[in-house]
Amino acid sequence: MPEKFLVKVQRQDQPDAHPYYETFELANAGGMNVISCLQEIAARPVTVEGKETSPVAWDCNCLEEVCGACTMVINGRVRQACTALVDPLLESHARIELQPMTKFPVVRDLVVNRQRMFEALKRVRAWVPVDTYNHMGEGPTQSIEQQEIAYPLSRCMTCGCCLEVCPQVNERSDFIGPQAVAQAVLFNQHPTGAMTAHTRLDALMDPGGIAECGNAQNCVKVCPKEVPLTWAIGKAGREVTLHAIRRWFLR
Repeated sequence: MPEKFLVKVQRQDQPDAHPYYETFELANAGGMNVISCLQEIAARPVTVEGKETSPVAWDCNCLEEVCGACTMVINGRVRQACTALVDPLLESHARIELQPMTKFPVVRDLVVNRQRMFEALKRVRAWVPVDTYNHMGEGPTQSIEQQEIAYPLSRCMTCGCCLEVCPQVNERSDFIGPQAVAQAVLFNQHPTGAMTAHTRLDALMDPGGIAECGNAQNCVKVCPKEVPLTWAIGKAGREVTLHAIRRWFLR
């Protein structure tokens, strides 16, 4: 590995500003990840031309690929910065290039506003409703089969990778995205959540719902938590079809 390497960062000073690039040269300390690179730049924000600049803005929290906050486009691929190691990146690229995700409004530099994902979770009511927070005894028992279906779906960290690569998520579409569909399936499988499954299926039938999915299957390829998104989309599609038929006969 080289003793020094270049990091090219797409900068944007504010949401309505034009983006521009700045390049930094860093010493390779070994075992570095992209977060380490951004920390080094923050400690000495001087470009490769010797120009003093402001530290790069980015977001992170857990540093162990659990929170999804540090998601960005790294060398053309959307992923988490905390698990993107410098040495493997330099094996296939001459330098490291960092960009914010393109499907979300940029707040500043590499920080984006993922509010649309949380609004989508509200639309599909991705939670188990409760009548009280008082003690009511043990909850319903789930079989091993139910748990094995629920656990992979529960691993979603709302990172935004699936929306970034989805061609249906664009300025001409209101598609809620694969993660919201999968979370609707997760809570419809829950013994208590199943009692309000019709409200989630109604949401999936609305504009921007399951019908907007083009089945590109990009989402499942980039999901860092290996959430079975295409399986969930297929199951949601079948459940929505049956729900629509039942609703038509009950009119």
